Amino acid sequence: MATSLLQRIEPWWASWSTVAQNRIVGLALVAATSPVLGLAMWLEPDPAGVGTHRQLGLGGCTVLTLTGWPCPMCGMTTTFTHMAHLDPLSAIITQPFGVVLFLVTVAGFLTGLGSLIGRNWWRSVLAALLAYEVSIAAGTLIGMAAGWIYKCVAMGLIG
Repeated sequence: MATSLLQRIEPWWASWSTVAQNRIVGLALVAATSPVLGLAMWLEPDPAGVGTHRQLGLGGCTVLTLTGWPCPMCGMTTTFTHMAHLDPLSAIITQPFGVVLFLVTVAGFLTGLGSLIGRNWWRSVLAALLAYEVSIAAGTLIGMAAGWIYKCVAMGLIG
């Protein structure tokens, strides 16, 4: 019988001390979130409410370009940039659900930072995520859909 990846990793993970585990997870969280937050600080928000990502050499949103309708992620980079520039009102106007995702990213960074200094923060966060995973998944889908509908209304495509 084949063993799962988790079954193979578990003994390796258990061999590390709690402090080392905290630091490994903390490093992973900081490594995943700090580039996102750093880019958001470095970029300038596009006044159109979409297209900020083009400053990274990326093309326009394919869905928006082909259909004239935004994708569910349209405006997220612009919203993150507004938030990183401490302009929450513009961020909310651009894409309200993007503000939620930005705050989750900041929380991930802070959790990672705390875990890097040896705190058990990530374990508490993980326990909460696992306890409410269905609600979090449903909330994320509803938030994404509501943000997309809001963006369509803001662009004059609905209503």
